[in-house]
Amino acid sequence: MWLVLAFLSASLLGCYDSFKKEALNGNAVIPVLFLNTLFSSLIFLPMILLSRYESLPIDSIFHVASGGWECHKYIILKSVIVLSSWIFGYFGMKHLPLTIVGPINATRPIMVLLGALVVFGERLNLYQWIGVLLAVVSFFMLSRSGKKEGIDFKHDHWIYFIVLSALLGALSGLYDKYLMAPAGDGGVGLDRMMVQSWYTIYQCVMMGIVFLTLWWPRRHQSTPFHWHWSIIFISLFLSTADFVYFYALSIPGAMISIVSMIRRGSVVVSFLFGAVLFHEKNLKSKAVDMLLVLLGMLFLYFGSR
Repeated sequence: MWLVLAFLSASLLGCYDSFKKEALNGNAVIPVLFLNTLFSSLIFLPMILLSRYESLPIDSIFHVASGGWECHKYIILKSVIVLSSWIFGYFGMKHLPLTIVGPINATRPIMVLLGALVVFGERLNLYQWIGVLLAVVSFFMLSRSGKKEGIDFKHDHWIYFIVLSALLGALSGLYDKYLMAPAGDGGVGLDRMMVQSWYTIYQCVMMGIVFLTLWWPRRHQSTPFHWHWSIIFISLFLSTADFVYFYALSIPGAMISIVSMIRRGSVVVSFLFGAVLFHEKNLKSKAVDMLLVLLGMLFLYFGSR
């Protein structure tokens, strides 16, 4: 069951990336990101209130557990990590082809694995090392594909934005493992709905401050904002993808390493959107790069079993 949910989450994430690219096309980044966090908050706020006033059964999959500062301080830190990743990712995606951004983001499981190697002292087996090497080769080949479109991986700061976004996303994945692992296993043992709903609320507050203090006073000197219906779909697909992801992790026997790798399969969906809807270039060479990333993920899958 958790494997099916992981694949469903991957498909939803691919749609999320595609709608995000559409919303950012010629649009101001900060208002789009603020509206994303606002609409996502409006999705989870009723669940928080219904749970608070005991109108939602405690055994419901939508029930949000309550907790004090001891719980919320961890969730606030997650909000900072994820929001930082999104800010870099949104700016990078606005200026780069989706068929470049997708494969770079798909290397996050590699980064999570290397993070576990450095932080937790884990050792990689042969299959995992092959997966890491394939990811490095695919990144090198992707840089060659990017040069055909005038994108220099060494000097294009938008590439650095996407890479930094992926690194912070990998850090968030490691942090998720810590947040939801039982206290007996060295984790915090937080409720999955509490984490997802409240970190969304905190992100909205943070982005509201950024929107009002940085963008709004200078809105006439920066890229103008225009409304697009795809902004709503960003929130819907992201919230649903994360809900399915957290629910999959709550099922006994679910392996976070496998779930995280399957979720990065969203690159296939976003790649198809980039090819069909956005008519992006050099698709054959990028497809080879993407296949190398997916092959690397397969090696990670077999190495992590």
